[in-house]
Amino acid sequence: MEIQVNGGSVADKVAFASTLLEKPVPVSAVFTEGEKIDVLGATKGHGYEGVVARWGVRRLPRKTHRGLRKVACIGAWHPSRVNFQVARAGQDGYHHRTERNKQIYRVGLKPAEGAKDTSASTDVDLTEKGINPLGGFPHYGIVSEDWLMIKGAVPGVKKRALTLRKTIIPDRRRQEPAGLKFIDTSSKFGHGRFQTWTEKQKWMGKTARRARIEELEKDKAATAATTTA
Repeated sequence: MEIQVNGGSVADKVAFASTLLEKPVPVSAVFTEGEKIDVLGATKGHGYEGVVARWGVRRLPRKTHRGLRKVACIGAWHPSRVNFQVARAGQDGYHHRTERNKQIYRVGLKPAEGAKDTSASTDVDLTEKGINPLGGFPHYGIVSEDWLMIKGAVPGVKKRALTLRKTIIPDRRRQEPAGLKFIDTSSKFGHGRFQTWTEKQKWMGKTARRARIEELEKDKAATAATTTA
């Protein structure tokens, strides 16, 4: 997306932007742990809705003339127009919204090639684990890039693009410490209780599928050894 560069003259902006050409900008270079940011996005869309679903007005009594999921009185005779405060049917959802002062709990970085992912480990929980729960996130999948853990909800549905920015109106309340003690990585598809695959395999034992895979690997190794001999 197109991002505005602020500060300095036009020449300074061009010089700054030229230093970033063809270079990755990691999220850790912009945001830090414990910082509060604003999150901009489009809310979940619901299409064209009536007044009951859109504004939560009360339904009319049974056998009401010409419908009951309506507003009974939309205003007086004069002024001869419908005021903007009156609930009316129309588009519900898919609105641009800004969530202000969302605190960053954790900045997770993609592990290096061949290194273990310990982005979800804490000082209290020393288990080597990544942020992905067993089976992945519902309706999303596996997170394989840098990520941010933010307190609270953000607008929109899964996989919809969000805009993160430095907060415009800082929160005057006391900033809460960002140090997390535990990050739950159990499965979110059911009643998950295992934090890692190793823990699950240790408790469940060898499955039939795993035993079959090991058999095939042994046969493959034996065939390779015979061919070499």
